[in-house]
Amino acid sequence: MFRSLIASLLLVAACGGTEAPAPAPEPAAEPAPEPAPAPEPARAAGVYFGNLEDGATVTSPVHVVMEVEGMEVEPAGEVHEGKGHHHILVDLEPIEAGTVIPSTPQHIHFGGGQTETDVTLEPGEHTLTLQFANGMHESYGPDWSRTITVTVGPADH
Repeated sequence: MFRSLIASLLLVAACGGTEAPAPAPEPAAEPAPEPAPAPEPARAAGVYFGNLEDGATVTSPVHVVMEVEGMEVEPAGEVHEGKGHHHILVDLEPIEAGTVIPSTPQHIHFGGGQTETDVTLEPGEHTLTLQFANGMHESYGPDWSRTITVTVGPADH
């Protein structure tokens, strides 16, 4: 009987009391990828100086890069919707929409569709207003202009 009791205990011990196996270790998590850089915000429709900042100190002649977003540059002559050409106004305010931009030394026309130029300025502070207009030189108004102030230093020798 003693043997039966021990055999029974061994049988119970062998069959019962099974513990769940320990969970397998989780694989190491891969580091999160670096977030993609935020895209450059799109510029609003309008004109921009591509190489000059407001408040810049420059020497004469001042190289000017003229840019436009939301319209296309074309030579003067015919009026096409969504197209036009640049003008630089020296020490002048933007021109109201529909007004013909006069031809004076302070109203520089780029009727050939140019997008770069050199402007000769006297030393001192000046405003440069980039003004977009249609093929007949009629201004698209202040919304299609940008004014910056530059200080022209003495010429380098």
